[in-house]
Amino acid sequence: MQHLLRPVFRQSSIYFKQSYRFYAAVGDAIPTTKVFEGSPGNDVNLAKETEKGKSLLVGVPGAFSPGCSQKHVPGYIKSAGEFKNKGIDNIYVLAVNDPFVTKAWGEGLLDDGAQIRFLADSTGEFTRELGLLFDASKVFGNERSKRYALLIEDGKIKQTFIEPDNTSVDVSDATKVLSSF
Repeated sequence: MQHLLRPVFRQSSIYFKQSYRFYAAVGDAIPTTKVFEGSPGNDVNLAKETEKGKSLLVGVPGAFSPGCSQKHVPGYIKSAGEFKNKGIDNIYVLAVNDPFVTKAWGEGLLDDGAQIRFLADSTGEFTRELGLLFDASKVFGNERSKRYALLIEDGKIKQTFIEPDNTSVDVSDATKVLSSF
């Protein structure tokens, strides 16, 4: 029995030795891949947007989904002023959705004037470059973003808050992120 397991183990260990890192890491630069705000004609380069100062990038699996709309993003909206007081210049919410959907979603959630920008990663390429894409085809029909928050300082990732199971609202909860700095 032990002999039969060895080849599988070797193949696995070879695979892992040759694989790349799985997630965005502290010190990584923000990808230059463009995302969109409001429409496909309004592209945003987050690398350029975050090159000076401190920003928070909040990744969500899907606009209008219950966890994103009822708990995760509302926590950031409610705490936007507190994040500002801690030196955060901008908060971005990013979803692998089209820009029309993220625009409507943001308009529906932002009723208190919080300065949070909702962005669309239509193809998932930006999220893929961060290593934060996962197969959500059973629920959403395609690959989607893991749930996370990234503290970005001068264009580089300073802290990561990535949900280990991709979708829970725990590690990346606004209150936990706020209390960490």
